[in-house]
Amino acid sequence: MAKVLLVDDELTMVQMVSDLLRREGHEVFPFASINAAIPALGTHLPDLVITDLYLDKTRPHGLEILKKARELVPPAVVIVITGFGTIETAVDAMKHGAFDYLEKPFKVDELRLCVQRALSYNAAINETAFLRKQLKKKYQFSQIVGTSSKMQQVFKLIERVADTDSTILVLGESGTGKELVARALHFNSRRQFAPFVPINCSALPENLLESELFGHRRGSFTGAISDKKGLFQEADGGTIFLDEVGSMSPVLQSRLLRVLQEREIRRVGDNTPVYVNVRVVAAANEPLEKRIKEGTFREDLYYRLNVIPIPLPSLRERRDDIPLLVAHFLKLKLEGRAKRAFQLTRQTMDILCAYNWPGNVRELENAIERAATLCDGEIIQATDLPPSVVESVKASHPELVDSKATAVLPEVPASALYPLRVSAEGDGASVSQEPVQPLKSYMREQELAHLNRALEQSGGDKEKAALLLGVSLATLYRKLGGEDLKEGA
Repeated sequence: MAKVLLVDDELTMVQMVSDLLRREGHEVFPFASINAAIPALGTHLPDLVITDLYLDKTRPHGLEILKKARELVPPAVVIVITGFGTIETAVDAMKHGAFDYLEKPFKVDELRLCVQRALSYNAAINETAFLRKQLKKKYQFSQIVGTSSKMQQVFKLIERVADTDSTILVLGESGTGKELVARALHFNSRRQFAPFVPINCSALPENLLESELFGHRRGSFTGAISDKKGLFQEADGGTIFLDEVGSMSPVLQSRLLRVLQEREIRRVGDNTPVYVNVRVVAAANEPLEKRIKEGTFREDLYYRLNVIPIPLPSLRERRDDIPLLVAHFLKLKLEGRAKRAFQLTRQTMDILCAYNWPGNVRELENAIERAATLCDGEIIQATDLPPSVVESVKASHPELVDSKATAVLPEVPASALYPLRVSAEGDGASVSQEPVQPLKSYMREQELAHLNRALEQSGGDKEKAALLLGVSLATLYRKLGGEDLKEGA
């Protein structure tokens, strides 16, 4: 059950409460003085602390125990009891973080119920904190896999804008990871503890999408049997992700424009505005300028959404990342399994790198899932890949498919760190593991290396180096000093 630390200067009270809690199955650590109780907090790390407020009848020592208990990691939940209860002392204890307050004499059932409620509350708080930590870990920038120059540009941009309230427009083909970027933006911002609400604007007809986004009043249309909050209200304080925003009807575009301008919504069938504090991240799988020319998308809405555009490259534009992505997906496949790592033949990797991947990263993930499931043992052969992939590569690169090469690449361990690189030298290949450094440090190193190459080519002449780089002399000096990469820049 739970670990409970009990502090009271009345020995009969300590004995009675200890016996009650032990019968309930809890582990109890009883103390009669503050001097013994405070060191025990750090030793036992209790889930629950029950403390008398006035241990020597002169001043509220229990508040000191309360403060120390709330500083534990994770913090303990605290119930304060006293025989000198007043409204003021109750309010003071609650202000300092007490879960509840009991005045002596109290009934046994009162204490039992209070303990149950406190432990349930503590379990819910700890579970929520754990889940939030896991979500943040899952959507760290490092989980968006890629070391190519195009992806480094994306990383640099999303790191700069994550903790702002600016509206973001993520542009990229289907399967490039637009929602993953949106979630990374949210879970790495100050809004991370508020809701992230995604919706695919092309998945619902106009009337249902309007109700989903903005909510409705009871009786506003057939089937509206009760009031309903829209997704903008559900996302209040957090982020709403509007996927395939280009598919919105003109009426909904007009309503969305008002939300962006006025930060208020109106439910269907309601004339009262509701103010919302929501960051909007939108996504489109084709240039919205095309829809503007066709007259199907509002130009003014486009400029409201396109405050900071984040273009995502297709997988065929960053083929260097394919071995890294393959290692990532195989690692996910192995998580939680007592099984040795998969290996790929050289031919299999060559085919994967040669294919054009019209479905982008999503299609690659599905192909690896299929191959890992169907392969005989732990070695993935070309025959384990989807036939459509093999046939497509055979039409353009028959030598890869007809190759008799049987070399097997070294295994990709499930615990591999990022980035992984598969070399293309010789019949074999090597997988190197390098420690991950912060993205800011990595980008700074790359930029300095490029600046130094320009200085070497110009013989140390900074004006010539600036011309080679296509920047002003002032910009070159600033970048050499690293000012534009400092925190908060």
